[in-house]
Amino acid sequence: HVQLVESGGGSMQAGGSLRLSCTVSGSTRNCMGWFRQAPGKEREGVAAIYTGSGSTSYADSVKDRFTISQDNAKNTVYLQMNSLKPEDTAMYYCAAVWSLRCNVDVEYNLWGQGTQVTVS
Repeated sequence: HVQLVESGGGSMQAGGSLRLSCTVSGSTRNCMGWFRQAPGKEREGVAAIYTGSGSTSYADSVKDRFTISQDNAKNTVYLQMNSLKPEDTAMYYCAAVWSLRCNVDVEYNLWGQGTQVTVS
């Protein structure tokens, strides 16, 4: 039974930083992504990482501010968020899938419960 557990959300002033963590229990997947959903808005793909090669991809809205990374020994994927803006406020979700390619457009089939990020 695979579980994704996010942590690290919280409240932060604009310009600050937060680091989200997603720990995978059970068998891992080769493509991990971070998504977010703000109230009244559609879910948005934020970043993805191909765990084998470490190749990453980002949404334009977070490029140069957010960094996705992994610690394979800990089965954990991180999202370092810098220069936070109020528009980054959302519930952030970790997702995983086995896939031949890896980006936020892939159909993910494993999801965490989410962690709230609020920027004021």
